[in-house]
Amino acid sequence: MRILLAALSLVACAAQAQDDVALVNLVSGDVKYTPAGGAAAKVSAFMKVLDGDRFDLAAGSQLRVVYLRGSRQETWQGPASFRAAAGQGEPIRGKPAEVKQLPPAISGPIARVPQLMQNAKLGGVQLRGLRPDRTAADEEKLRNARATYEKLRGELPRDDITAELYYYAALEEYKLYEEMRPIAREMVRKQPNSEEARLLLGYVNGRSKH
Repeated sequence: MRILLAALSLVACAAQAQDDVALVNLVSGDVKYTPAGGAAAKVSAFMKVLDGDRFDLAAGSQLRVVYLRGSRQETWQGPASFRAAAGQGEPIRGKPAEVKQLPPAISGPIARVPQLMQNAKLGGVQLRGLRPDRTAADEEKLRNARATYEKLRGELPRDDITAELYYYAALEEYKLYEEMRPIAREMVRKQPNSEEARLLLGYVNGRSKH
């Protein structure tokens, strides 16, 4: 029985270690990550961050991540290393991250960004059915999302597209492609060299009006 309980505990720990804990929303320079039990690989923008992932930043590089629990945003400058955990990064070497506390409401939409990015790469397969009829609660949710977006725009750095990613995902839930287009254009304006931002813009440009 004790052996069985120990085995079940190991399985539970392994499953927990694979939980999504954050999203990369900016990477520049030489930044690599090493998943638990895996090989090192190059970090890409908008990738999911799993519990236990280790990040190594070369000198002059930069990495920005948003944690889904607690809506904490960390900006790391290389040379540095840290390990991602639920709610925050655990420093290994280098100077501490710059921390920005974001509104709690962003976590849900931000968590959907990797899925939306994958959808754009695949050519725009619909993720959910259309929702042409919105309730009063839906309209209130959208108004709150707009207010959160405007607040974030005034608080975040000029090259930070967290506000746009959040609002883009919130609008996509209701298939509001016309409203998503200017948000996607703003992402490209802020990060003109971002292939991912251009993909998201291409996705909404290819949607029919609803």
